[in-house]
Amino acid sequence: MRVAAIMTPMGFRPTGVTASRSRGLLIIEWDDGHHSEYPLAGLRSACPCAECRGGHENMSAHGSPDMLSLPLHSGPAFELEALERAGTYALQPVWKDGHRFGLYTWDYLRELCPCGQHSPRTETPGGPAA
Repeated sequence: MRVAAIMTPMGFRPTGVTASRSRGLLIIEWDDGHHSEYPLAGLRSACPCAECRGGHENMSAHGSPDMLSLPLHSGPAFELEALERAGTYALQPVWKDGHRFGLYTWDYLRELCPCGQHSPRTETPGGPAA
């Protein structure tokens, strides 16, 4: 499953997005040359929607690679059904249990990058590439 390259008004931009169900990964190539591989079950655990975050007051929290290593489970809640674009700024996964409320912005996905080198306070476009 591939999503066409999407331009965003600011921040890093993906040049390629691929979901590999067989490998259980979301793969993003970024415009600064960085390559990110996110475990799908980890992305569900890090869902940014109000329901998964425990209310609207928790929705402004930054992402962290640690969120991807929350206890990983299996089953329909952690299996990707589809991957949709949300405008020009985010991806919206649809999980096999019907959950589809998380909007994973490009900035949020960059913060979640498993390499752990992307701090929202220190990294800016044109800055260090990993």
